[in-house]
Amino acid sequence: MADVLASDGGVVHMRPITPADADRLVAFHSGLSERTRYLRYFGPYPTMSAKDVARSTNVDHRNRVSLVTILGGEIIAVGLYERLKDPDSSEAWSNSAEVAFVVADAHQGRGLGSILLEHLAGAAAENSIDVFVAEVLAENRGMVTVFKEAGYQVSRSIDGSVLHLEFRIDPTEALLSVRNSRERASEARSVRNLLSPTSVAVIGASTQVGKVGNTVLSNLLGANFTGPVFPVNTDRRSVQGVRAYATVRDIPDDVDLAVVAVPATQIDAVLDDCMEKGVKGLIVLSAGFAETGPDGFEAQRRLVQEARGHGMRLVGPNALGIANADPAVALNATLAPVMPARGRVGFFCQSGPLGAAILGEAHARRLGLSTFVSAGNRADVSGNDLLQYWDSDPETDVILLYLESFGNPRKFSRIARRVARTKPIVAVRSGRGATRARGAHTEIIDNSIAADLFAQAGVIQVESISELFDCAVLVGYQPLPTSSRLAVVGNSAALAWLAVGAAEAEGLLVDDPINLPPEAGPDDFAEAVRSAIAAPDIGSLIAIVVPPVYVQMAPFAAALRSAVSGFDKPVVTTFFAEQGIAQGLEVNGPDGNPIAGSIPSYPDPERAARALGRVWRYSQWRSRPASRVVRPTGIDADRGRELIAGWAENAGSRWLSDLEVVELLAAYGIDIVDFREVSSADEAVAAAAELGYPVAAKATGEMWRSRPDLSGVRLDLNSEESVGTAYHDLAAVSGQPLLHIQRMAKRGVGCVVRVQDDPSFGSVVSFGLSGLILDLLGDRAYRALPLTEDDAHILVDAPRAAPLLSGTATTEPVDKEALVDVLQRISALCDDLPEIRELLCEPILASRHGAELLFARVRIGPEPSHLDLGPRRLS
Repeated sequence: MADVLASDGGVVHMRPITPADADRLVAFHSGLSERTRYLRYFGPYPTMSAKDVARSTNVDHRNRVSLVTILGGEIIAVGLYERLKDPDSSEAWSNSAEVAFVVADAHQGRGLGSILLEHLAGAAAENSIDVFVAEVLAENRGMVTVFKEAGYQVSRSIDGSVLHLEFRIDPTEALLSVRNSRERASEARSVRNLLSPTSVAVIGASTQVGKVGNTVLSNLLGANFTGPVFPVNTDRRSVQGVRAYATVRDIPDDVDLAVVAVPATQIDAVLDDCMEKGVKGLIVLSAGFAETGPDGFEAQRRLVQEARGHGMRLVGPNALGIANADPAVALNATLAPVMPARGRVGFFCQSGPLGAAILGEAHARRLGLSTFVSAGNRADVSGNDLLQYWDSDPETDVILLYLESFGNPRKFSRIARRVARTKPIVAVRSGRGATRARGAHTEIIDNSIAADLFAQAGVIQVESISELFDCAVLVGYQPLPTSSRLAVVGNSAALAWLAVGAAEAEGLLVDDPINLPPEAGPDDFAEAVRSAIAAPDIGSLIAIVVPPVYVQMAPFAAALRSAVSGFDKPVVTTFFAEQGIAQGLEVNGPDGNPIAGSIPSYPDPERAARALGRVWRYSQWRSRPASRVVRPTGIDADRGRELIAGWAENAGSRWLSDLEVVELLAAYGIDIVDFREVSSADEAVAAAAELGYPVAAKATGEMWRSRPDLSGVRLDLNSEESVGTAYHDLAAVSGQPLLHIQRMAKRGVGCVVRVQDDPSFGSVVSFGLSGLILDLLGDRAYRALPLTEDDAHILVDAPRAAPLLSGTATTEPVDKEALVDVLQRISALCDDLPEIRELLCEPILASRHGAELLFARVRIGPEPSHLDLGPRRLS
């Protein structure tokens, strides 16, 4: 079952058909126009017989699969595939299936056929079907277009008036591109519907100052929303001078958006009214849901389920609200006491109280916003949805995120990588070190993993709200740095050297600062700044303006603006210790608000340098060509899927045996150094002879694996006597007779690769060098799956101990490309087989001869719920 978005942004529900759908199917068929029935069935077919209904609703979900799309409890579309018999054998099934679907007339043109095709293809692939065929009337242009634009390579033949279409349903790059493009468009449209309503109802509107329903109504009216506002109050005929209605059902006009400000206990009744009225979107400001515990979580789940089931998207609950500064909309449906001026920055956050403080900070720094969404518990609309919207929003140039949890982390990484190529994303992360209520808007986010995943996606990561705005005003008003070289000009040597130190700590290159005397005037500053910024190798500049006595600010501001005019390089300043866009440093747009070219000021030069350092790293990331996922040769994905399906069929979560691991990894071209399992000294000696000396003996107990510091390994055994002695020693120490005898690998640098399914981030791969000390120091680098070619190379070089791989005075450099190959194979393995919930490869011995894997463990289990694979669906 899945909630999916139509092309117009509306929500529909999709699920397999069941016998209980018989009456719904009859009603659906009866509601089809004669033309639609003719195009689908090649004839009139006015009614469905009882036999046809029974056959249509009783399917085996393998060779015959039928999906229905539901809205408001009614079927609005049906799709079916039916596997074809093998033409060479009447008893056998082929790998082909005939596919067809039909959409209710009122819902045609919403992209439902495309979504049905995606989900049917996904189900077919799971059942070993790889070809779809379809018989379509040549005049049925809509159906032909669905197949043509789906991204498949369709072959056609025609027989009279009937087109025969055939295509493979493999998930090709072209298919995924079409799917992602449609996903992006539908999710952006769904958010646009919320942010650009033509009418708004405030349910729970109040006359009492300080009440949620009073505040949000005041803000809506105060912003001069361009559409009608309808207060809903059961006891009053007017609220704040606007006619009120007892329920949303009593409003005579259509309602696009309902802002709900009633206690959580009243939500069910309000939701019923909204569903009956046909409201298109909900903003739930009310608290008392998942943040309160299990009962609240269940109430929140029902709220989302009911809203989506009737085509509505939902922001919240426990939200601060949403705002759109576009004059054509002028929407302020928030509880915030202060709203920044209009600008070109989009802002998403979760926490309501913190959201209000953030808006206040943006206002104080004169950072204008285009749109704002506070999602509260993020039960439906998430940061991923907003990224999709802002990607195509012409009014937004910069994106700010305050993230307390991830919805679908893999999807976040995919979308952010694309969006950050054209629009800077600045994110501050929270949720550290505390246990959160299940489903509330905050979760624990591991610092080191978050930092690496943000860097991988091109997101500018900061540590605090203050740093968020330090970077925001920079990317919001100034161009990106053109090089790592920074010029510092100022009239305070002490502050200038602070800037130099902070900049160098951020990886910027800085020459000695240009120090002006305290009495330097505006013209002196302008000349020094102009000379410094004009140098070809300079990529950015900090101007420190701190006169020792009180002087007029305006002349200095005008001189600084004039000096940097015409240079496409970022300039920041510590202008009289002002913060944000100081008076006189702005470039005003037609509405009088600061626009691009305004010079941001910081209260101290260290903060300015840190912001420039972070933005320079982003500029470097953006300047690199987008890297692609690489699949090495020699991968047998079908064999991998076959193995996992067999092992997982009757098991929950379990660790594979050592021999099962060998078989699975071999399917992806990953070989473990040859070993034998032995249970006696004689078997150990025989295994050593078979493998060839020298060999290693290893205990297999849980606490002994890959831990030479626990005396569970004997190396370089060169004789029968040494093997026998090692067997008896290890069996006695470990208390277990089962040991491994393994061929000795070439000496090298020990490395470890781990893949784990993190609840906050999804499937994450880590790389580091082996060793107890490095484990304790947490010297690991992380990336989200799947790995691009650049990701794999960056992982190998990222740990602090990675220089050991390049050789030292006494060691040779290792073959790092061999490590990259291992990482790419592991990435493909875990990407293809989401049932792999945890994988550990340790140690991998890297040398100039290559990389040899000595040991691996794999845990399998049910697929995680936050996959970003397969047909489109809402989380």
